[in-house]
Amino acid sequence: MRSIYTYLLLAVTTSLPFSLAQAKNPDDIAKQLANPVAALISVPFQNNFDFGGGVDDDGFRYTLNVQPVIPFDLSEDWNLISRTILPLVYQDDFVNDGGMSQTGTGDTVQSFFFSPKAPTSSGMIWGVGPAFLLPTGSNDSLSAEKWGAGATAVALMQAGPWTYGALANHIRDVAGEDNRADVRSTFLQPFLVYGAGGGWTYALNTESTYDHEADQWTVPINFQVNKVTTIGSQMVQLGGGLRYYAEAPSNAPDWGLRFNVILLFPR
Repeated sequence: MRSIYTYLLLAVTTSLPFSLAQAKNPDDIAKQLANPVAALISVPFQNNFDFGGGVDDDGFRYTLNVQPVIPFDLSEDWNLISRTILPLVYQDDFVNDGGMSQTGTGDTVQSFFFSPKAPTSSGMIWGVGPAFLLPTGSNDSLSAEKWGAGATAVALMQAGPWTYGALANHIRDVAGEDNRADVRSTFLQPFLVYGAGGGWTYALNTESTYDHEADQWTVPINFQVNKVTTIGSQMVQLGGGLRYYAEAPSNAPDWGLRFNVILLFPR
C-alpha cells in the first residue's frame, strides 16, 4: 500500500528536469549524500537490527526507516529540504504489554530545513527550520501518542575528501493522550565522513537522544562503509556497518547492525 510520502515523491520527481544520463560521477554523489541539506532527491531505506535489552535483556528489534529527502527551490539563493523519517518496526521480547512481539509503524519525524544554496565565505553549509513529531504509530508500544513540535538545525564543512558537522533537533509534545508520558527530547548527531574515491565512503556518527523527562541519554555510535553504484539504470548507495550503545537505559539494546539502500535521483 502506497503512503502519502510515496505519492509526494512521485509527484516531485516526475516534475523535475533531471536524468540519470546527466548524473555526476559517484564521488560527487557520495559527497552530496554526506551533506544532509544537499539539493539531491534520495529515498533511503535504512535497515536496523538491534540485539539485547528488553524485558530479559535478550530482546530483538528490527526497524526499517523510510527516509525520503526532497529539495525544493525557493528562490535563486535558497532551498527548502524536506526530510522524513517513518519507522516500520518489528520487536520481540522488548516490552511487557501482554504480548511478546509487536509489529507496525512508529511515530514519524518530519523536518524542514531552509538552507542557502551557496556556502558561507568560510565554506560552512547550514540549514535551520521546524521539526514535527507525528503520532503515526500503529501500536501503543510503538508510539508516544503525542503530537510534537520544535526546531532543527545542521551545520557542516566539506574540505577535500572530508565532511564533518552536526545535526540537531529539539522536540516537545504540544497535544496528545494525557495518560502518556510527556515528550521533551533533544537529538544530537555529530558526523564525520571520508570519501575514499570510486564512490566509497567511510562514516562515523552518533545518533544521541537526551530524554529530558527521564534525565537519560541514549548514545549509539555507528560506523558504516558505503558505496555509490548503479543497478540497471538506477543509481543507488549501498552500505552496512556496526552500532554500539555507549550509553542507554537499562532496557535498551546492547549493539546492532545497519544496512542501507538509498535510491538516488540526481537533478
